[in-house]
Amino acid sequence: MASPLKRLERRLTAKLTREPLDRFLRQHASNGFTLDLGASVGFYAPLFPNRVSLDIRPAPGVQVVGDAHALCFADATFDLVLCTEVLEHLVEPQRGIDEMRRVLRPGGTLLLTTRFLFPIHDAPGDYFRYTRYGLAHLLRAFDHVEIAEETDVMGTMAVLTQRLGIQTRTLGWRPLSAGWHVLARVVRRLSFLTTAQYGDSLKTPAQHPIMTSGYYVVAIRN
Repeated sequence: MASPLKRLERRLTAKLTREPLDRFLRQHASNGFTLDLGASVGFYAPLFPNRVSLDIRPAPGVQVVGDAHALCFADATFDLVLCTEVLEHLVEPQRGIDEMRRVLRPGGTLLLTTRFLFPIHDAPGDYFRYTRYGLAHLLRAFDHVEIAEETDVMGTMAVLTQRLGIQTRTLGWRPLSAGWHVLARVVRRLSFLTTAQYGDSLKTPAQHPIMTSGYYVVAIRN
């Protein structure tokens, strides 16, 4: 059994993006025939039990090694495509999106999450960041698209602050990184400070939020 100190450390360093991502995927759990794209070790396998797991690299949870730019499945094969934190790693994102749509059955669903304001990760295979407008363009062939922000403005700042603790060393001494995790928890509670947000420096179009760490997408194929 973990000590109270270890339990506190785990709670403090738990990724701020994990809870909303888990919640989003639990809301859309499905028994439908699912392609888990970029499955890795199968983090979300219990939520999508009738699945085929695909990744570009072999891993214990991967059934098919393949490329999202050229999926090795027939048209209209799956009820659902699950694509979490993959799109930013595709060198040709439109080609990947088109492939996801191709293997979906009519009326099938694409569940996609991706990054907007977020540090480089999985270097050097990290290529793009997306706004909601860029995602809408990539998904324009789908019949119905819902795009939701992962975090608000201060939540985004908290995520970026936490990543300093995860991806940097502070003053050359690793234990000091805990300070970033503490600060991130404080920053996340400051959303009340931003009372209005705008889509440009002239403060003309309202835009809420102007910053998010990532997006959650539900897209239905026509």
